[in-house]
Amino acid sequence: MTHSQFATWFKLFWMFLKVNLLSPSGPASIGLLYDEAAGKLMSEERFVEAVGFSNVLPGSEALKLAMFIGHAAAGVPGVLAALLGAILPPTLMMLVVAAILQRFQHEDWLGRFVGGMSPAVAALMVLVGWELFRAGTGKKIKLRTLLIAALSAAALWMQIPAPFVLVGAGILGVILFR
Repeated sequence: MTHSQFATWFKLFWMFLKVNLLSPSGPASIGLLYDEAAGKLMSEERFVEAVGFSNVLPGSEALKLAMFIGHAAAGVPGVLAALLGAILPPTLMMLVVAAILQRFQHEDWLGRFVGGMSPAVAALMVLVGWELFRAGTGKKIKLRTLLIAALSAAALWMQIPAPFVLVGAGILGVILFR
């Protein structure tokens, strides 16, 4: 183990620890993770690929992103470091939240609190989408990206399951981005 490898492992651990402490929700954490990983540990294109695959495969997006980014940056030890950083915050937070919710489960304010958070999560998802869209280069690419986004939104509106929409968008990307 060299100093460089240890530094990369620690960077992965710290990045996922920090992202999961600052933003414990999956969709909101993607924006923070984008700032931390894209262009530093992997290219923007590779990050978009990681997000796409993490949404297609079953399971937690945060853990799948940790595994993808950890492996891309440092192989199997990177996966373990990223997973440890990703797992610690939500595990500890869930223990605390479960204790609090047990105590206040019959309070009216709790439902209103959750209702107030929903628009903020939606806004975060829109901002991440905008950043990913802006990352495309050239007018033709942006028009094609906009077409895929519009078709994906229509498919989701028609209640087609998200994994099918993502696979379809990927196939359309292969066709349009030749």
